[in-house]
Amino acid sequence: MSEFESLLGEWTVTVKAPTGAKPSSLILEDVNGVLAGKQTSEDGPVDVIDSITFDSSSGAIEWTNQIQKPMKLKLEFKGVLEGNTISGKVKTGFMGTFKFEAEKV
Repeated sequence: MSEFESLLGEWTVTVKAPTGAKPSSLILEDVNGVLAGKQTSEDGPVDVIDSITFDSSSGAIEWTNQIQKPMKLKLEFKGVLEGNTISGKVKTGFMGTFKFEAEKV
């Protein structure tokens, strides 16, 4: 069992933006012992995650990806895994920082 076994699988990530909740699907997988993934929103294509880090002792997880729609933005997620939930904040380029919550599907 890998140190990130509890993260593997599909998650529903909901960003709590000023314009309302924005859901997306996050899929995390083990690729040759390295945590990898992709995130898909209802607004656009699948975005491969640029980097993912996870600290199994604290539950801290961070991932970064680039979205193309509705506009090109770099998204930086920082959260903490507790059971089947990840909660934290996402920095959305010039648009600011918003809370997010992810639940395992």
